[in-house]
Amino acid sequence: MQEAQLLELWNTKRTQVINAQKGPNFMLIGIFVLAAFGKFDSANDATKYLAIGVAATTGILAIISQYATIREAEALIVDLNRIEKPSELTKKIAASRHLLSLSAIAIVGLGLAVFSLVTWAVLG
Repeated sequence: MQEAQLLELWNTKRTQVINAQKGPNFMLIGIFVLAAFGKFDSANDATKYLAIGVAATTGILAIISQYATIREAEALIVDLNRIEKPSELTKKIAASRHLLSLSAIAIVGLGLAVFSLVTWAVLG
């Protein structure tokens, strides 16, 4: 692949990670609003478990999607490092593998932390 194609693919991968966060964020906003107004206090158990289940499903699917995209981006970095006479942008992106690894860890860790908070907010 040419440098320009690899950079375009890099931007596509970044966009995929960002877009994978939208659904869970909207779900979290909804749960936050309901919890803030005390709506889960009067909800029956089935409703609470449904809210937790939907939040978990949305979050898990987003984490899987983001993690897969990061793994593909790590392979893309290997290809960027093979380019002869790379641009400064390519050099900078090619040197960011450690940030990708950190992102993968953060996505999983923060996802688990947020799910714990969702469970606490819903079940009280």
